[in-house]
Amino acid sequence: MTRTMTVEIESFPIAGVFRIARGAKTQAQVVTCILTEDGAAGRGECVPYARYGESVESVVEQIEELRREIAEGIDRQTLMGRMPAGAARNAVDCALWDLEAKRTGTPVADRVCRSRPHPVTTAQTISLGTPEEMAAHARANADKPLLKIKVGGEDDAARLRAVAAAAPGSRLILDANEGWTEANLEENLRAAAKCRVALIEQPLPVGKDAMLREVPHLVPICADESLHTAEDLTALQGLYDAVNIKLDKTGGLTAALILRERAREIGISVMVGCMVGTSLAMAPAVLLAQEADFVDLDGPLLLQHDRVPGLDYAGALVSPPQAALWG
Repeated sequence: MTRTMTVEIESFPIAGVFRIARGAKTQAQVVTCILTEDGAAGRGECVPYARYGESVESVVEQIEELRREIAEGIDRQTLMGRMPAGAARNAVDCALWDLEAKRTGTPVADRVCRSRPHPVTTAQTISLGTPEEMAAHARANADKPLLKIKVGGEDDAARLRAVAAAAPGSRLILDANEGWTEANLEENLRAAAKCRVALIEQPLPVGKDAMLREVPHLVPICADESLHTAEDLTALQGLYDAVNIKLDKTGGLTAALILRERAREIGISVMVGCMVGTSLAMAPAVLLAQEADFVDLDGPLLLQHDRVPGLDYAGALVSPPQAALWG
């Protein structure tokens, strides 16, 4: 066996500006790991996230530190003990899944899905802006069954009312990205309950969310930044009703599958989400999302251009990946 590894940094322009409570970005920088063995090649993409202390340089360095072990044939289970959860491990783990599929001819879906994978309904994201800007964006997407609304600024209730009026037929998810406070939490929860919001992601900052145990959950509340791996679940019980699983947080599909099953066991709902990346990053997540309660995998739709071939998006539906892309 001779395995080689290539690590690439790529940049994909975002269509317009993607804005959340922590700031704005105009391009998605991704790190891609390509593993080649016995004439087959497997790929995995990750999105380094500054919120978690990551950069493209630090992620590449993490991967390069394991170059020898990867070349010597490291497997996914061993990898989990050699790299911490995060973007770097995600790229390598997903490349290993893809490589296994390409070498054996057995699709990843056959190994991780209980039934034949099918298209899933993904949310369409509305970036943070003024109520008028967000209403215009929502109006343009009013045919979508599920909209994810970025909030976390002053007067989020006005933003919410504007979006709800502009897209009356859509269910809504709110994502505050840790942008609410103890002072405005209950007011915002009441506003959300009046506007058919189905889920609220990470309203309070990590470590400052104890209040969630005391206030009525007028709308189900989902952990995002507070949750990375299955080991975090115990501390979240009683605070959150759902968890947002992202491969760049769990450190790959292998750990994400464990997290999904443990969440189910303790009665917590599951959302499968993403960073802003290409179809290569979304592909394994679409398989993970086959059994999710909420899906937010519209990352490629936020880009000026995606990889070719990419995932098939048709309206609000995203189909499972073809082998030419991943898996």
